Amino acid sequence: MAAPSVDLELRKAFQELQVKMIETKQRLKMSDLQIEQCRRQITHAKLTDKEISELPADVKTYESIGRMFILTPIDKVKKDLQHKVKAQEEKIKTLDVNKSYLENSMKESEDNIREFIQAKKAR
Repeated sequence: MAAPSVDLELRKAFQELQVKMIETKQRLKMSDLQIEQCRRQITHAKLTDKEISELPADVKTYESIGRMFILTPIDKVKKDLQHKVKAQEEKIKTLDVNKSYLENSMKESEDNIREFIQAKKAR
C-alpha cells in the first residue's frame, strides 16, 4: 500500500514541477525577446544620432509625436536619443537580473524534486 501513495506523491510533485518549468521557460523567452527588442532600439537610436550629428547646425529637424511632426532643435533631438539609449540600457539590466532569478528558480525546483526522489528511494 505504501508504493501507490509514493507514486501519487511523486506524480503530483512532477506535475507541479512541470507546470512551474513551463511557466519559467515562457518567462525566460519573454525576457530574451524584450532584451533583444531593447538592443534593437538602442542600435536604432545610435544610428539616428550618428546621422543627425553629420547634419549642419541650421538644418530643421522634426520629431514624430503620434501622427504629427513637431519642429525640434537638433540638440534636443540628440539629448532625447541619448536619454532613450540610457533608459533602454537600464531596462536591459533589470531584465537580466530578472532572467537570472528565473534561471535560479528553475534550477532550485529541479534540485528540490531530485532531493524528494532521493528521500523516497531511501525509505
